[in-house]
Amino acid sequence: MINKLDNAFRFQQEALNLLSQRQDVLASNIANADTPGYMARDIDFSRQLKSSMENQFATQSAVSMSLTSNRHIEASSIPVDTGHFLYRVPDQPSADGNTVDMDRERINFADNSLKYQSSLTFLGADIKKMMTVVSQG
Repeated sequence: MINKLDNAFRFQQEALNLLSQRQDVLASNIANADTPGYMARDIDFSRQLKSSMENQFATQSAVSMSLTSNRHIEASSIPVDTGHFLYRVPDQPSADGNTVDMDRERINFADNSLKYQSSLTFLGADIKKMMTVVSQG
């Protein structure tokens, strides 16, 4: 039963994790807007979410993993592949090599925040639906 609940929320959980990490990357870009040579980065949200979900389905099996040592890494704590950062090509190159475009970063930051809030709203609605079903029998 718990596995079914976990599966029901897995997509939203992965989406929220990736959106949070993307928000950190965008905030880093804004913070380094005046750093010479800094290259603006981003995360391909769609590709990372698809990859994460495929990995989740590939690792699901009837056999569960157990930790036999406190030095083992849990299977669910696999981080996002940070090797797939996207580096932006600037519309207007700067003399110091910085590729941060503040207008673009602000737009992406606001867009990502909106997506994060929407995902939270969807997750909350799903939880309310399940609570209604449970309470009404």
